[in-house]
Amino acid sequence: MTHSGTTKPKGPIAAAPEKIPITLIVNGAEAKLSVAPWTTLLDALRDYLDLTGTKKGCDHGQCGACTVLVDGRRINSCLTLAVMKEGAEVTTVEGLARNGELHPLQQAFIDHDAFQCGYCTSGQICSAAGLIAEGKAKTADEIRELMSGNICRCGAYPNIVAAIQQAMGRS
Repeated sequence: MTHSGTTKPKGPIAAAPEKIPITLIVNGAEAKLSVAPWTTLLDALRDYLDLTGTKKGCDHGQCGACTVLVDGRRINSCLTLAVMKEGAEVTTVEGLARNGELHPLQQAFIDHDAFQCGYCTSGQICSAAGLIAEGKAKTADEIRELMSGNICRCGAYPNIVAAIQQAMGRS
């Protein structure tokens, strides 16, 4: 026993795992990172690339605030390890606008006041972009069902649905 009353470990102490080099294509640009194996895609985007538009809400995949597009499909970035997305194309809310013009969904969210506190907005917009690309939603009820993984604490759901409908007509 040591002076503090604890026992010394038997044998060598394992070293922390080394960081793993990965390459992602984020918003059209190559990003080379070196991350710990347990780093989520959300943390890689926010902490390594300073893309803070993607929000950390529940950190359990239940609120959708962290939704981004990976190879065109919407995912919860808090549930995905960055190393699992080696070589993937990642689009965050910052990457939706083109040549200084807002994406139709971003403009529609403004037009319909589809955000109140704004915390869920980036996840809502990225999820809606994925929903439109999937082409499954035709009605307001289908939009609500397919967007059900994105929670808005302020209750702006009618405005969010109206914004998505507007963007569906223009995208």
